[in-house]
Amino acid sequence: MEITILGSGGCMVIPKPCCDCPVCVEARQRGVPYERTGPSAFIHDENLLIDTPAEIALQLNRCKIMHVDYLIFSHLDPDHIEGIRVVEQIALDFRTWKAYPEKKIQLILPEYLYNRLKKIRSAYGPLLEYYETQGFIETTFFKTHIKVGDTDITGIGVDRGTQIAFIYVIEKQGIRIVYAPCDIKPFPENRPEIADADLLVIQPGIFETGLKHGFAYPKHHISRTTLYTFEETLELSRRIGAKRVLFIHLEEYWNRSHDEYLNITNDIDGIDFAHDGYHAHIK
Repeated sequence: MEITILGSGGCMVIPKPCCDCPVCVEARQRGVPYERTGPSAFIHDENLLIDTPAEIALQLNRCKIMHVDYLIFSHLDPDHIEGIRVVEQIALDFRTWKAYPEKKIQLILPEYLYNRLKKIRSAYGPLLEYYETQGFIETTFFKTHIKVGDTDITGIGVDRGTQIAFIYVIEKQGIRIVYAPCDIKPFPENRPEIADADLLVIQPGIFETGLKHGFAYPKHHISRTTLYTFEETLELSRRIGAKRVLFIHLEEYWNRSHDEYLNITNDIDGIDFAHDGYHAHIK
């Protein structure tokens, strides 16, 4: 399978607007890979787009993605879905203000996310209904599993009480990618689908030191309810037998540059930190 990380940043892009910290200044000066846009990925085997941050149109153009057949969301936080209007930008025929039929995108969602997304509205009414009526998307929801072309996708919910985020197990011809970008605690590590992944794509978790403004996470900080620490995430990846680990959703407030992530990679076998445009062919 082939995967491209279109956007490697987190809830804040790097450089953060109006920020003059060293990490953001360097990102403005040097661009990618120091610059990071919102979290998204693309599975080339099925032209499957995962998540649509605000910068998704830029990301698709920058990575020369010329066709999107399927779209799926990991959860509905703004940094993962606020660019959903890209379906209109891709498919709109301005002569009729409806879609080119051949550019209609198949939106595939776990039933829980489908029911929540239906409640989001714009000036035109329910957002999902508008895009469907215009012919930009066709929506299919599923319970736990769906087959897309030659690829099997299993959605595993991470129940955080007030909202469920999804981890996706993406498998084709015996190759398995586990995609877990955000809000992954408590991680469903005992699920057999998770074990021995060829590639685990996951948020690294909280860094306890070196944060902006000298900040230190209190014991009961809200971030600890949704994220592990970096060390705990490493140990988790070892327990589930991941053959290779790729860290994404790299937050601005962790105060680390691309070079610092490279240094960590050099010290720990089997891991890598993504940058925008990171491409991998998993065999």
